[in-house]
Amino acid sequence: MKLVPQYDTLAFHEKALLTRAYRQEILGSNIANADTPNYKARDIVFSDVLQQRLQGFEINPRLTVSRTSATHIETQGGGEYEDPNLLYRRPIQPSLDGNTVDADTERVHFAQNS
Repeated sequence: MKLVPQYDTLAFHEKALLTRAYRQEILGSNIANADTPNYKARDIVFSDVLQQRLQGFEINPRLTVSRTSATHIETQGGGEYEDPNLLYRRPIQPSLDGNTVDADTERVHFAQNS
């Protein structure tokens, strides 16, 4: 009989909560950008990301800022980071401005993820 150490169970729950929080940020971003022209709704496959985290792969996105005006402050470091697990949602009915966020769908996913 093999005993599983207790910390492995706690690690699973920690990784699951981190993955839920990550997905909540993505879904919240979709809802916040529901009226942004050409915004494409994103999501992850929870089970795939959780499995990767359990195997030691961590998601550490680095944010970058675009300088669109000479009056903007120059930033240091960064670099573009794109999570390979972050997928585009297939739109049910995209709007004329190119936005693919369906607010009702996003709210349902947001509530389920909570």
